[in-house]
Amino acid sequence: MVGSGGREHALAWKVAQSEHCSELHAAPGNPGIAKIGHCHPVRAEDGEGLLAFCGEHEFDLVVVGPEAPLVAGVADQLRHAGVAVFGPSAAAARIEGSKSFAKDVMASAGVPTAERLSVARPPCVIKADGLAAGKGVFVCRTQEELDAGLQAAGGRGESLVIEELLEGDEVSIFAICDGREAVPLAPAQDFKRVGDGDTGPNTGGMGAYSPVPSFGPTETDELLATIHRPVLTELSRRGSPFVGLLYAGLMITDNGPRVLEFNCRFGDPETQSIMPRLEGDLLELLHEAATGSLSGSVHAGKTAAVTVVLAAQDYPAQNDVGSPIDGVDDAEANGALVFHAGTAMRGDRLITNGGRILNVTEVGEDLAAARAGAYEGVGRISFAGMRYRTDIAADAEARVG
Repeated sequence: MVGSGGREHALAWKVAQSEHCSELHAAPGNPGIAKIGHCHPVRAEDGEGLLAFCGEHEFDLVVVGPEAPLVAGVADQLRHAGVAVFGPSAAAARIEGSKSFAKDVMASAGVPTAERLSVARPPCVIKADGLAAGKGVFVCRTQEELDAGLQAAGGRGESLVIEELLEGDEVSIFAICDGREAVPLAPAQDFKRVGDGDTGPNTGGMGAYSPVPSFGPTETDELLATIHRPVLTELSRRGSPFVGLLYAGLMITDNGPRVLEFNCRFGDPETQSIMPRLEGDLLELLHEAATGSLSGSVHAGKTAAVTVVLAAQDYPAQNDVGSPIDGVDDAEANGALVFHAGTAMRGDRLITNGGRILNVTEVGEDLAAARAGAYEGVGRISFAGMRYRTDIAADAEARVG
């Protein structure tokens, strides 16, 4: 497992349950993953280090979690050495690495997306073209927001993409792909803004829930047919077949679904809500995709899951490093799943080490039960300056309640 965040912890937690998993190793991993596997001081972006590490072990599968190593070509380095990898090539990962490239692919594939604008006028959306860890998108409803968005996005030194501002309900649809076929996972919805009521700047994600009301298997299959599969076909036509997790962030408008973004990896924190609901052997499915023989499937149970992100006081502007964390064992003892996102160990003491620190997930018979359990778990954890949203899944709970 390549990576060190909450997404990688959730994936490691799930694949470790497989009867086919005899050993789990992570590079570099985190204190949560260390409880279920072996962590090694190899950075996710260090292709040469990963290659040497794989040469020392006979790994049956490498799963690359974060987007930056994928866009940089880590999966290519490992594949060229004969290692089975779940994660796209650098050429296919451009679907996330370049907003302009993604727009071009969608246009060729006939996939509906937000209209690209030639002039920035409110309302609109400003996007930095390259990777931005979820922080390069600026929704501009006023001239003041547009001025601030242009300054912030332009300060990244990249080209910009200007799009129409779409309104509707957002949903994340994940599909495991082997270059030709696609197997869907349960839909989820995440919360990108830092503050309650979707206020404040965009972040990597402050929480998520699954299932999403009105998005069952039928609706998900329809979205795969109109969104994911045409993109797979187009990337293959271009000589860049996509092997890995193709994530479509969608806006369901009055005129139908529109793609907001494509990502080349599992979403974070949606993965932390999807994994606990999955029934079936995820590891087997990932291996099938990596070896070009995708034939199985996994299904979501009838349960619901809600994930709340615990972040540093000044996130997303600044991280927090070195603050002691209390209450994780207590939360887990009372039924919560606590996925480590930005933590470290100082001796035998768990401390903060990032912007998003922990992800607290609860599984329940419905969204109301899952939401109540997640926040109950949150209440047992503390560290200096801990911040979180209090409205994760509140609207969805009200809709289904």
